Amino acid sequence: MKLFCLPYAGAGASAYGAWPAGLPDTVEVCAVQLPGREGRFGEPLFTDVRALIPALCDGIAPLLDGPFALFGHSLGAPLAYETALALGRDRRLSPARLFVSGHRAPHLPRQYPPIHQLPDRAFVEELRRLNGTPAEVFAAPELLELVLPVLRADFRMAETYAPSLDGELSCPLVALGSTEDDRVSLVTLEGWREMTTGPFEMVMFPGDHFYLKTQGPRLLDFLATQLTPLLL
Repeated sequence: MKLFCLPYAGAGASAYGAWPAGLPDTVEVCAVQLPGREGRFGEPLFTDVRALIPALCDGIAPLLDGPFALFGHSLGAPLAYETALALGRDRRLSPARLFVSGHRAPHLPRQYPPIHQLPDRAFVEELRRLNGTPAEVFAAPELLELVLPVLRADFRMAETYAPSLDGELSCPLVALGSTEDDRVSLVTLEGWREMTTGPFEMVMFPGDHFYLKTQGPRLLDFLATQLTPLLL
């Protein structure tokens, strides 16, 4: 079972670097590396979900030789959802599970004003409040200067995203949230139920929007219980 992991805003594949050790050997973690970060730092950034999805599907296509699942947190959630839609529509492939984490259902309106066009100082303050960017980034001006364009591009992608209206999912969909996430309510998480005709489950973890950093072992145990029975 391959588990393709889509990153949150500003993150690279290393955000999932510890996951292989926390999952059974029967689950292969395939962390997606988007352009403009880490080993692909020099490549142009994407700022539009619709433009990214075809390239993303082409990139993972050679690995789709068996059962697979998709996981996406925050920005990664709509990326995982749109990838599942595109694979079903264009390649007649469906994930064994779609895990969407820390993001409202895509058909529901945004509840917060966009921040990607804010001046640097105000943008950085919003990033601090969201608690997803490592403190050492803010403490090093040179590093912050390198990271800000990636974060702006990703937030623009997230804040201008409109869901596809063609196609529908029939795969099992699991919506994951956290008890202290003030940006994703139970109601907006529950809305993911309408995104598939297949089984739906919603699971909550302790913590804030980036609960996956503090609840990593518990989250990985849950993913293992979801994925390993599918291989029996």
